[in-house]
Amino acid sequence: MAQRTPVTTTLTAAVTAGVAASLADVDADLARRYPGDPGTRQPVHTVYVPADRFTADTTRAWGEQALALLAAHAPDAASLAETLGLPASLADPVHQRVLAKLGAEPVEDLRIDFEDGYGPRPDDEEDADAARAARLVARAAADGTGPPFVGLRMKCLEAAVRDRGIRTLDIFLTTLLATGPLPAGLAVTLPKVSRPEQVTAMATLCREFETAAGLPPGRLGFEIQIETSQSILGPDGTATVARLIDAAEGRATALHYGTFDYSAALGISAAHQAPDHPAADHAKAVMQVAAAGTGVRLSDGSTNVLPTGDTAQVHAAWRLHHGLVSRALARGYYQGWDMHPGHLPTRYAAVYAFHRAGLDSAAARLAAYAGTAGHGAAGGPPPAVLDEPATARALGGFLLRGLDCGALDLAEVTDRTGLSRAQLATLAGRRGV
Repeated sequence: MAQRTPVTTTLTAAVTAGVAASLADVDADLARRYPGDPGTRQPVHTVYVPADRFTADTTRAWGEQALALLAAHAPDAASLAETLGLPASLADPVHQRVLAKLGAEPVEDLRIDFEDGYGPRPDDEEDADAARAARLVARAAADGTGPPFVGLRMKCLEAAVRDRGIRTLDIFLTTLLATGPLPAGLAVTLPKVSRPEQVTAMATLCREFETAAGLPPGRLGFEIQIETSQSILGPDGTATVARLIDAAEGRATALHYGTFDYSAALGISAAHQAPDHPAADHAKAVMQVAAAGTGVRLSDGSTNVLPTGDTAQVHAAWRLHHGLVSRALARGYYQGWDMHPGHLPTRYAAVYAFHRAGLDSAAARLAAYAGTAGHGAAGGPPPAVLDEPATARALGGFLLRGLDCGALDLAEVTDRTGLSRAQLATLAGRRGV
């Protein structure tokens, strides 16, 4: 073995130790604020159903209605691909996976809405709906018929509806706990946030409920809905989203963009309120930067153009929705809202096409980076790309998201990469791996 040439240094160990001491508080603050990806599955969408319309059959009914629309307006792979502009190579695998998804798990994330979709009701009516919804959620969680993620959107913490929102949340959670443990995928959405103090108040409510109910500290988290101008730019002219995340005291799980409330707040006319409006792009870019590294997920908004009417109308709405979802995926927004059963086919078609179109390239690049190319991985020339650890994290995350939603199968990913799911998670920097 060749002998190494001795090296010399000038700085003393005390200097290095002094620098470390001076940055200790910074190190701790960075670790607290930016823990990285939580390592859990993120749903590809959130379906909002008004609380009075929520039943035990809601998710199954949405899947059946989506399948019926496909049968009526795009009965085979070729017609769906032609309608959406999918490449011929993706037509069959995307179509087959969409059908399977709609039959087995049509809704990934269901939010029972007590806010705008529900509106003001007599207190006894909202009390009853909150308790009924909780019992249905508990029953579905117990028998395995519910979606992986489910919860409620409460009324906001503005003065006019604050007490009502808190009471509904209390009834829902209390009734859930009376039937057993809280569902693993429980989600709570706090809408119309405009000041960090409202987020702090929500964190306080969660902490107080945990204490009173004997839940472990930190069990309750919540999503922050970004749908007011003040949630993006504060009254002093400073960006606000990062302050909202910090005010949640580690309980913020996601930022959800609210297309129509935010657009209306900016005075955008109804005809132009859409997720691809420049104002929407600005808001979501601010959200994306503020959430980066924090473990807080992003969700795009929705379109209110519904796939109803004759075939021409359904196809036009499908193309619009498919385009919006594809656009969001390319911009790094991997979740969005769906408002109608007819949005499910194009949600999944866009998500599946996105991942399947990128599978071979992502797998080849990750295999080359990990040094597994040619060792159990699919053959072929190495990609002409020099990837760094940050890009490897993105490639690993891409493949894991495809696996989570059903766009990809584990066998085809491991065959191409030579990597197990655990190895993919490590490369992706998922927490807890």
